Amino acid sequence: MTELMPLVKNSEAIIATAESRYSTKVYDAERRLSADEVAAVKTLLRLSPSSVNSQPWHFILASSDEGKARIAKASEKYPFNTQKIHDASHVILFASRTSFEGDYVDHLLDVDEAAGRYAADPQKLRAQQKGGVNMFVDLQRQNGNLQAWMDAQTYLNLGQLLLGAAAMGIDATPMEGVDTAVLDEEFGLAEKGFRSLAVVCLGYRADDDYNAKLPKSRLPEGEIITEI
Repeated sequence: MTELMPLVKNSEAIIATAESRYSTKVYDAERRLSADEVAAVKTLLRLSPSSVNSQPWHFILASSDEGKARIAKASEKYPFNTQKIHDASHVILFASRTSFEGDYVDHLLDVDEAAGRYAADPQKLRAQQKGGVNMFVDLQRQNGNLQAWMDAQTYLNLGQLLLGAAAMGIDATPMEGVDTAVLDEEFGLAEKGFRSLAVVCLGYRADDDYNAKLPKSRLPEGEIITEI
């Protein structure tokens, strides 16, 4: 029982974090993330899981007023989000790849190999991983789902960021209320092989953030979970 105690304590902390986090509606424009917190956020983005370790994403991290203003251009149709973008300490644009070709697969394998993942038998293990990656990618491509699959991996990353930020005491707001076409043009994403999906604001809630005082609302467990 003693050996399980750290796990129990950690699970309680994770559940408490999930229960307490919420989408911040009003940010304290005077409060900024520390350098250590920004470094931790970057690490969260890097360490997110993805199918076959595909990592089909790119992030634009805005911390300056100028950078946030560029992202805020995409909120013209969604004015309720404009002030959040300006007042947040940092704003992250999530983008996903628009292609998954052989040169990118080779790049992933090169990174794996440099990390020592194939050390036991480099030629065999690299070939096995390449076959697995290509199998999943080709299946999605044949079904016409490749873009949706890459977008889904990027949303996995977004979910991890939200929980991780909350665990660090950082408030966040995920936003699909942005004009992705504006963001794609502003940052030349199409030319770089990406497309924007969503934006996440990070910072600290203001004292008058009404959403912080509202109870959390979710569908009941029995409605969404079937045990067999």
